[in-house]
Amino acid sequence: MTIAAADFAQRLDRTAEDTEAVLAKLLSDTLLSDEIARPKRLMDAMRYSTLGGGKRLRPFLVVESSAVFGVPRDAALLAGAALECIHCYSLIHDDLPAMDNSDLRRGRPTLHKKTDDATAILAGDGLLTLAFDIVTRDEIHKDPTVRLLLTRALARASGIGGMVGGQMLDLAGEGRFGDREPVDVARLQQMKTGALLRYGCIAGAILGQSTQQQYQALDDYGRALGEAFQIADDLLDVEGDAAALGKPAGADAALGKTTFVTQLGIDGAKQRVRDLLARADSALAIFGAKGDVLKATSRFVAERKS
Repeated sequence: MTIAAADFAQRLDRTAEDTEAVLAKLLSDTLLSDEIARPKRLMDAMRYSTLGGGKRLRPFLVVESSAVFGVPRDAALLAGAALECIHCYSLIHDDLPAMDNSDLRRGRPTLHKKTDDATAILAGDGLLTLAFDIVTRDEIHKDPTVRLLLTRALARASGIGGMVGGQMLDLAGEGRFGDREPVDVARLQQMKTGALLRYGCIAGAILGQSTQQQYQALDDYGRALGEAFQIADDLLDVEGDAAALGKPAGADAALGKTTFVTQLGIDGAKQRVRDLLARADSALAIFGAKGDVLKATSRFVAERKS
């Protein structure tokens, strides 16, 4: 069985709306126990960069990988919101003048342009630490061991061996610290972009207390999905337009970055995406019809226009 495009879009939109509601509650002005104050400027900045935009693909992966195991949707949404906080923090920091120096994000001024660098740095810090507050909450799972595994996996996906380390390799490849360093594009993107997407997939296995075989299947799927996502992103940077992307096109070329497209060419990159989709489908075979939404997700990732 396959999922109709309209049904998939409706499912994606519903999760985006539900995630928005969860994030809005988490980022409200209501104090939690042990909090002294929630400064207005900080909260406004965190809300500006987190609410009201984005497809919420990462929370969607958490929700749908969790659904394979019958995990309660509210628990999966909360775990997905934690992941989205990490993603949004990374965008705030990536946009800063010291990093990518971007003016637009999701068709709006980036946070440091809307406010200032210091506010943007602290808003990102706030989202990063909030993510780990969320992922340890009892509502996510009654078993503290499950919450511990979920937290550790998130730390590793977002930290030195994952997203943060990948960003450092990316900057080094641009020549930020002297001569340009040779870039292993596959490894770099597996860390910078792929690690959080992969986490969205294995989070469901952790929450669902899966078998090792099931965990490995979602891990394999997540790795294929992450690479397909990045290649599609590289292709959009070459073939897309700023209006659809919500940010300037051609940024990678302007920085002289080595990407999958520069290495494989446009046709080679598109063939690589097709190969990755086949690999993702093969990984999900163990789940039968329960994996159909995730199969549709990898196609959505590969064919997206923004």
